[in-house]
Amino acid sequence: MKRQGKLLLSLFLITWVVFAVSLLINHGHNYIGKSFFGSDQFRINVENFKDQLGRYVLVPFDAEEAKKNIKVSQEEIEHHRNYYGTLTEQIENIRWQYSDRITEAEAQNDAELKKLLEEERDTKIADITENYNNDEHVEKKIRQQKEKIIDDYVANEKDSRNNFLNELSYFNYSLKNIETGEKFDSGEVNTSDIFKERFGDQKPYFNVDISMYLDPYGDDNGVALLEGVHVDEHAQFEGTISIPKSMLANTSFGADYQSFTITKVIFYIIWATGILALVGLLTIAKPSIEQFKGSNRAKGLYLKWPIDIRIVLTIISAFIAFGLSDIIGNEIRNNYVYYEMNNWISLIVEFLIYIVFMFVATIITIYCAFWTWESINSEEKLKKEFKAAFVYRLADGMQDLFLNRPIGLQSVAILVIAFLAGVGIVGATWEPDLAVLYIILFFFIALPAGIIFLRRMGYLNRIMKQTKDMAEGRLTSEIKVKGKGKSPFARHAANLNQLREGVRKSMSEQAKSERLKTELITNVSHDLRTPLTSIITYTDLLKNPNLTEEERNKYIDVLDKKSARLKTLIEDLFEVSKMASGNIEINKQRIDLTQLMQQAVGEHEEAFANANLEIRVTMPEEPLYAYVDGQKWWRVLDNLVVNALKYSLEGTRVYVTLNRVGAEAQIAVKNISKYEMSENVEELTERFKRADASRHTDGSGLGLAIAQSIVDLHNGRLKIDVDGDLFKVTVTVPAEY
Repeated sequence: MKRQGKLLLSLFLITWVVFAVSLLINHGHNYIGKSFFGSDQFRINVENFKDQLGRYVLVPFDAEEAKKNIKVSQEEIEHHRNYYGTLTEQIENIRWQYSDRITEAEAQNDAELKKLLEEERDTKIADITENYNNDEHVEKKIRQQKEKIIDDYVANEKDSRNNFLNELSYFNYSLKNIETGEKFDSGEVNTSDIFKERFGDQKPYFNVDISMYLDPYGDDNGVALLEGVHVDEHAQFEGTISIPKSMLANTSFGADYQSFTITKVIFYIIWATGILALVGLLTIAKPSIEQFKGSNRAKGLYLKWPIDIRIVLTIISAFIAFGLSDIIGNEIRNNYVYYEMNNWISLIVEFLIYIVFMFVATIITIYCAFWTWESINSEEKLKKEFKAAFVYRLADGMQDLFLNRPIGLQSVAILVIAFLAGVGIVGATWEPDLAVLYIILFFFIALPAGIIFLRRMGYLNRIMKQTKDMAEGRLTSEIKVKGKGKSPFARHAANLNQLREGVRKSMSEQAKSERLKTELITNVSHDLRTPLTSIITYTDLLKNPNLTEEERNKYIDVLDKKSARLKTLIEDLFEVSKMASGNIEINKQRIDLTQLMQQAVGEHEEAFANANLEIRVTMPEEPLYAYVDGQKWWRVLDNLVVNALKYSLEGTRVYVTLNRVGAEAQIAVKNISKYEMSENVEELTERFKRADASRHTDGSGLGLAIAQSIVDLHNGRLKIDVDGDLFKVTVTVPAEY
């Protein structure tokens, strides 16, 4: 509890120090070592008095002198003559003005009225004609106009002078024109004055600016009031201006003076207590950084926000704290305290509320600043926080948005159109004249964009639904590709259809693989069990002591053949497994395939003859080279020839051909099968898969599987074709020159 109290004391002292410093920065220059009479507020009053004193008392406007010096230029005469047009135009205009009235008088038989109107018309025409014939006539008119302007100005100045003498009568002055020696006095200047300003005697003179009388653009009629008078623009005076202390209550700024004094005292108290708070903070409270780190629920919630959001929150809370201190300072300065003293209870309550809110904002700022700094005080933490920042993720999201540029541009366009549509509604509401333009833009831009957006979203929902079906294994129907596949969504739908087809094929291959795996286990079990059963049986027979030597040798011969058969099966299975896994070395060399083919066929010619099969070999006369592993490739050829030997119908021919097709060497083996062939020829290259489904022959079912693996390792192709009982194997491999 004591620790919490010390922490609260530290926070309050920090708040008060910050408050005092804020007021010192914002208002110290106006109050420290300053008096009310040196303030800007008072100087405005003094300068206003000096301006009016010079204008209405020291250098008043001389109307008679101004009238004597009125000048009329030839340019003004011409301007006056042609102001309403040429002479002819003005005469026609006058005649037109009176024509209807004279006609009306004639209709009423009012001869006297008609005569008066005609005389009035003729007088005006004569005056206009005189304007064009006599410059002096025009000059007289212009002079009268200028005198009227001067008279109006003098009347206004007289009213303003009376107001000045009534409102600023609390000023005393004793001034002398340094040029003419003329003196101007009002009241007495003595030592009891609360304000006094001296002019001259090594101080600047009191200057009265009379340029306003000389400005030809100083009035609406463009007439200079002191036209033609050659005077200096400044009249200079020496002497004193003062305000007696006894007149303070009668001044317009008496209340301001009292308010300034009270405000100054309050500011000095705040600054003094701010110094005491700083001393107490350093000597009594002695806060440490560890006090502000803490570990509580608020900190946990705060640290969940991205770093840039936390920094913004810290800055906002700091601005609120300084803003509240500035509000308090401004209300104190703006005479708030003085003028509201009659309602001091509500004033104190309001100030306390401001202080409490400022205290809370300062506490939030302090904790946010410490917690933010704690989360980025190392390079590793800074990098981690930077990558989790809102702006960073927003920029990353914008990059993701434009991975597909059309979608990015369309999304931005939709957002801009939606925003402008909203702004347009507000604009059309405020300015009805814009409603027609807004309706046109709405129907031709916003509405079509909205329809396109809704259609695209509907299409996207369909794509998402069918994608979900695909993920759950329902591959019943493909996604419809709209718009000839040109839009991003349509292209995505096409890609998903391709993926769907791939998944469907993969599932089919998986089912096929499971089936072949089951068959493989069955076939391996059968092919291994047959020789193994024979070995076990004949081993038991050999245990009979009554066997003759001939029977014993016969059984041993059978055991030898079955053991060799079992060994061959195991070695073939091991070899095809290594090839399928790629765990085998290939020693490629430049080999003559023609010679290799001759050897492979030659080794089995006698076996073909014994099996009542005729073999026909077609090979090029010149060597046909390929870059292959000789041993492995001989195994391919041998397996193909042996496969034809085992499964060909007796009394038929077996065709073996080797030739060059383009840049490749092609080997083909054709025969008539003695067994009915399955339509799924691809399964014949699987391990232990045999055309003899009843497994009456002694083949291992690995020949074509081994050949397929070796061909794949040489970047070649092995293709099987079945047409009824016609069986054809074609092997293609890159040839060398």
